[in-house]
Amino acid sequence: MARLFGTDGVRGVANKPPMTAEMVLEIGRATAYVCKRHAKHRPTIVIGKDTRISGYMLENALTAGICSMGVDVLVVGPMPTPGIAFITHSMRADAGLVISASHNPYQDNGIKIFSRTGYKLPDQEEDEIEELITSGRIRDIRPTADEIGKARRIDDASGRYIVFCKNTFPDELSLEGMKIVLDCSNGATYKVAPTVFSELGAEVIAIHNKPNGTNINAECGSQHTEDLIRTVQAEHADVGLAFDGDGDRVIAVDDRGRELTGDHVLAICGKDLKERDALRNNMIVTTVMANFGLYKALRELEIEHAVSAVGDRYVLEMMKDKDAMLGGEASGHLIFAEHHTTGDGIISALQLLAVMKRTGRNLSDLAGVMTMTPQHMINVQVNEKPPIEDIPAIVDAVRAAEGELMDQGRVLIRYSGTQSMCRVMVEGPTEEMTKRLTEHLAETVARALGE
Repeated sequence: MARLFGTDGVRGVANKPPMTAEMVLEIGRATAYVCKRHAKHRPTIVIGKDTRISGYMLENALTAGICSMGVDVLVVGPMPTPGIAFITHSMRADAGLVISASHNPYQDNGIKIFSRTGYKLPDQEEDEIEELITSGRIRDIRPTADEIGKARRIDDASGRYIVFCKNTFPDELSLEGMKIVLDCSNGATYKVAPTVFSELGAEVIAIHNKPNGTNINAECGSQHTEDLIRTVQAEHADVGLAFDGDGDRVIAVDDRGRELTGDHVLAICGKDLKERDALRNNMIVTTVMANFGLYKALRELEIEHAVSAVGDRYVLEMMKDKDAMLGGEASGHLIFAEHHTTGDGIISALQLLAVMKRTGRNLSDLAGVMTMTPQHMINVQVNEKPPIEDIPAIVDAVRAAEGELMDQGRVLIRYSGTQSMCRVMVEGPTEEMTKRLTEHLAETVARALGE
């Protein structure tokens, strides 16, 4: 049987294994059991979700499973994933569960679990939850009578989170005079993000902020910035900000209409922190997917960096190990440890805007700190995920590409931890070479592993 938990919780097509109501009920039961065992009081679990239509079904199943184990539930409704982490910790709940498939299309859904401290659940506790489910042991544990849990809704959760986000923006600064376009991806940020930025003084133009259950991430948000770029240019805005479906990522568009990656934000904010003598241990954590241009920029800025595996939990683990306060991914999943325990698109955007306000410089000017190396990536649908090194055709194609690139680029082929995809990425000295090699490698992967 395939492992239930991936790099970011459980994920799949809603109403098909593993994202069925029956399985989600058992995830709720097993999570509640683990929390109850550790708690010295009657435990409570927070449940939030994004705007997918399947969230209604899964929210009820999760609530039922948790209550059936004698644990109470606090339901907050649509809320960014980092908002659930904040509410869980601030209300001293024993865990927080988010029903979301992040940047995936609406037909998918998933479960992410936070501990009572607001951090993603450790691997060993995920393993314990999975073992309780797969072994069937959880089905024989059934409290009765007044030991059954109850659920209630928290009506002011969004307001609490809005205040939390605003408090990460420097008191001495304001967003007055700035025109900001927000692409809310028809997702979990559709209410809170416009409120945060407008209450800090910005003129806000919100797009893709009318979720209907099926339009989350649909040609919008952090992975599809075309509408955002057009709106920034048409409105002559200072900046555009695109969130993903659950609000833990942000991609920026500068005043010239150019898309900036999370790597740009790391370079801009890292430079600002270093210049203010506020970059703890002079360290930034990146992943293996970071652009060569970021590494060059950090060398020129004399900032140390450490490289983690892909995934925010691995970035955070390395940040803790290196005692770093800033880390993240090119995808826009950024962690400002001074402000939050997990990646937060709204908070990351506020830190970027603070640099703009503090320096008085346009985002296009600030982005000059880093020059992107040509990079091309193709996602290939796969049926299975055998070790790449065990497939001779792929190994030979990679060796040939690396021989052509020599020391002027690199090849990275890895499976997605959340989808049935293999990501093929090449960086090289020219756009032509990079695109050509990526396409050839993707064709090789598709022949070997594709549907």
